[in-house]
Amino acid sequence: MSGRLESPDITLEDISVGYGDRVVLSGIDTVLPGGRISVILGGSGSGKSTLLRNIIGLVPIQTGRILLAGRDMAEMGPEDRLEMRRRMGVLFQDGALLGSLPLGENIALPLREHTDLSNSLIEEVVGMKLKLVGLADFIGYFPSELSGGMRKRAGLARAMALDPAVLLCDEPTSGLDPVTAADMDQLVLELKATFNMTIVVVSHDLQSLRAIADHVVVVNQGRMLFEGPPDALAASEDPFIVQFLSRQPSRESRILDGPWAERTGEHPPPAAPGGTSGTAAATAPPASPAAPAASSGTESATAPQSASGAAAGITNGGA
Repeated sequence: MSGRLESPDITLEDISVGYGDRVVLSGIDTVLPGGRISVILGGSGSGKSTLLRNIIGLVPIQTGRILLAGRDMAEMGPEDRLEMRRRMGVLFQDGALLGSLPLGENIALPLREHTDLSNSLIEEVVGMKLKLVGLADFIGYFPSELSGGMRKRAGLARAMALDPAVLLCDEPTSGLDPVTAADMDQLVLELKATFNMTIVVVSHDLQSLRAIADHVVVVNQGRMLFEGPPDALAASEDPFIVQFLSRQPSRESRILDGPWAERTGEHPPPAAPGGTSGTAAATAPPASPAAPAASSGTESATAPQSASGAAAGITNGGA
């Protein structure tokens, strides 16, 4: 394998994953388009981060296929698979920096491990990557001396060290204040515009979704409920999606006076007549992955309804 892999599509075909008797993902079937930002949206424990680990290859799938630029990752030889992974940059939660190394050495680590560049060239590349994320003046700082937002930007610089064609981000705005989160969203948009990368972001941040998403996949209880453009998402009639987008609690309080919607002013968006270009997932109940270690799952999925209505409330600020 040679040459740079240019903004490939990532195709997920009937992906199922489980741990023992627990089904984590079942029947995930979608294409994350090349050169675009796809946001995998869902609540905590929905399986969205597991899906990201499947794409990286850290967690094996039990059924289905993952194709990168049309090539099945499972059918590659060890060398080709390693080369493909080198072309993926990963931003883990909180940056996942090595606390014993200063920032510059954290960024240099993948360059020292996977290239034959001289020390002077590595130092030059490190400086460029840190400048890209606005941290050029912090090259000698240790991770413990940086704020949460700075650690995430440093993690992004390390993810970009090998000039990847695919960037995978796990909760890049989680735990950040609104301004810092907006800075991170803007940085992700700049990376897409500058390098024409395929970017996949796992998130539950609705503001971030509105700012950066070209394509949205909604996952809940291990099943895909929706895929399509962000403006079609707001018209979905699926109960979980309506609850998620309107930020409604799962139960009404017996202590507080009045319903939650009156307290917060956040009401479920009404569905308008008309069609959308989004795709609702199939309503079949979760099936156990066809693997020796898995049996029937213990999680049940909410049966999704078809998306309908004109777009309302969610716009794509990342176009």
